[in-house]
Amino acid sequence: MTHRTATKRSRFRFIGEIIAELRKVVWLSRREAIYLTFLVLVVTVAVGIMLGAFDYGFTQLVDKLFLGG
Repeated sequence: MTHRTATKRSRFRFIGEIIAELRKVVWLSRREAIYLTFLVLVVTVAVGIMLGAFDYGFTQLVDKLFLGG
């Protein structure tokens, strides 16, 4: 058996193992996927607003303390 033949066999075995593992996966239903996507978007927007508010507040604080604004 040559090196090239062994490489091809190992690739096919690897791909077969990937397919076997993907068959074991429990996929989300469409409803669950939509709900979780919406939840991630809501949390992302909420955290973005909070970080923006903190940033604005600290900017105002630094301007008043150090720049005399």
